[in-house]
This record gives sequence, C-alpha cells and structure tokens, in this order.
Amino acid sequence: MAEGGSGSPSSRPVTGGPPDLIPDLIPKDLVNSVSRPHADTLVHVIQPEVPPAVQLADIVDSLPASLQTHGGSPEDEGAKEVNGHAGGDNTDARWWSRGTGAGDRVVGITMPTEKDSEHYNMSHRRRGKAFIFNHMYFDPKLQLRQRNGTNNDRDSLRVTLRQLDFEVEVYNDLPYKEIERILEQAAMEDHSDADCILVSVLSHGELGILYANDHPYKPENLWTPFTADKCRSLAGKPKMFFIQACQGDRLDSGVQMVSRTESDAGPVSYKIPSHADFLIGYSTIPGFYSWRNTSNGSWFIQAFCYVLQREGNSRDLLSILTRVCRKVAFDFQSNVPGDFVMHEKKQIPCITSMLTRDVVFLRK
Repeated sequence: MAEGGSGSPSSRPVTGGPPDLIPDLIPKDLVNSVSRPHADTLVHVIQPEVPPAVQLADIVDSLPASLQTHGGSPEDEGAKEVNGHAGGDNTDARWWSRGTGAGDRVVGITMPTEKDSEHYNMSHRRRGKAFIFNHMYFDPKLQLRQRNGTNNDRDSLRVTLRQLDFEVEVYNDLPYKEIERILEQAAMEDHSDADCILVSVLSHGELGILYANDHPYKPENLWTPFTADKCRSLAGKPKMFFIQACQGDRLDSGVQMVSRTESDAGPVSYKIPSHADFLIGYSTIPGFYSWRNTSNGSWFIQAFCYVLQREGNSRDLLSILTRVCRKVAFDFQSNVPGDFVMHEKKQIPCITSMLTRDVVFLRK
C-alpha cells in the first residue's frame, strides 16, 4: 500500500511497506460536528453582566428587533446602525444567538505577549512540554499492520525537540483512553512559565481519523483540551500539533518539471478567539497516502527533524515548515519497481496555521 521500503532522502527512498491507512473505513463528517469557537478576554477586565438569552433568527429576513434598523432598506440608506455601531458585523450563519454564559463575570488572562508584537514570547523560564504518541503495534481486532520504521521517527523527534529545550514525554502504543487522560491532565497543569506546547502522533489514519492502539478517534480530540477557554495558562501561546498518518488512499503521481533556460501603543486589553495560536501539521494532504520508509522512518518526520535541527533557532516555524514541505516534495519519491501502482509516487505535507505571530525557538 503506501508506506515502507528502504533508502535515504538523497537516494530517493525505496518504499513498499504498509500504509498509514484503512482503505475500507468510511470518512467521518467533521465539519458539522465542530463547535463554534468561544472568545476569551486577555488581562484583568470585568465584563458587564448580560442576561443569557437565545434568539433564533433568519439573518436574511428576521433579525431580532434589537438588531434591526427602521425606515428603509440597506440598499436605500447604506450602512446602518447596528447595536449602536454603524455598519455592524453579522455572522455567516442562519441562527443568531447572544451565546451562553454571557451573564458570568469574566476575569481576563494576563497577556503573555504585547498585542502588536510580531513574535511570540519565547523567553519564559521553560520551553514547555512535548508529547510524542508513537504507535507501532495495534490491537488485532483492528486488523492494522505494524508500522515498521516508526521508532526511528520517535527517536529522531525526541532528540530534535530536546535540542530545542522541550521537556519530552514519549508514549508507545497507548489505548485511546490513556492518550485522552494524558492530554486532559496536561491541559489542567499550569503553563504560566512555559513558552508553548507540542504534541506529535505517529500512527495509522484515514480522512478525519487517527488510530490509538485499541480504536479510532478524531484528530480534533488532540487539541480541543488546549483551547484558550479551557487551558488559560496557554492562552496567547503557540500550541503545535504534528501528525504522521495517512489521510486517505489516493496516490500522488506528481508532474515532471523542466528547467528554464532564459535568465532573468496599544490598548491595555484585547480579546482573542479560543482557537487562535494553533498550528497543525499533517504529513500529507486530505485524501492521500503518507509514506514511511521501514528502515529510516517517515518522509515527513525525517525531513521535519532534519530542517529543525539546522534552522530551529534561527528561522520562524512557518518558514521552517515551508522548507520541510519542499524537502518532502523534491527529495523523496517511492521506489517500488515491482508495483506499477505504487512506483515513483510523491507526497506533500499539509500545514494549517491559526498562529497570530512568528514562532522562533530562541536558545535558552
């Protein structure tokens, strides 16, 4: 299927082993199951009490009376006053509500970084914790092949992250409840003196699915405990997740490129979304295989460690990940001459960033 083989980045790794995917698994619909983000207030600001209320409305025809304007249409009068502000904002949603819990008095969170800073504050006493969940063996009932080569990824990650001053915790072949317990416990800890947090999962997967030792789970379960409203000591700090797993069963054959021959003061408080400051790096794009060399490890993790070891203290993380994408895209290609379907296939990582500043791992 899509992972395995032997070789090195410089010699086009030979691949031909088991993939990180389950071909007959039905993808989950994650879009409609995601809850709407909640916003937290930074610094110590007491919000005025607002009675909790929910008003259902069709945004097009029937906004609540408190949001409607009178005496003409928007086309006739242009931007109108909504909630006391000209040209007020609306949501792209059919239902409108004031939200729940608005009546609570909210105490803000101390800013870890100045509002207009271009870089996250990476000068806390600790870098922070890094969790590696490595999966080589699985419960037989899942009928998943063992992931040869994954221990190489695990060891490379552990060395690389320690060089960047992370406190690394490694877990092998855990059942899902143990993964959940460890992450929930981490979310309840005090990270006030830490720069950030990092979680990496090395496992089998499918679109919208990752595998623990005993059963599948949604990738979002990894980062949900760390949203700003749940883990306040990490609010405004980078939360990074790196996933080595298939996201489908499609193959990327690539296209041939030919060389060109021609020459040529700020406010004292502010609010942030609960899901801000996350970065999620997948080894491949949705729907596609992720390749792993059975001797050297996966293309993505090995390229990630290679670039991070050399530029982790000098470049920002998104620039580093751009170089990781380039290395995976250009330096790796499957070599399975006996299997025409799997031969000479390519891969490109997929990076989703909700970061609001640059992440640079300054030396401690």
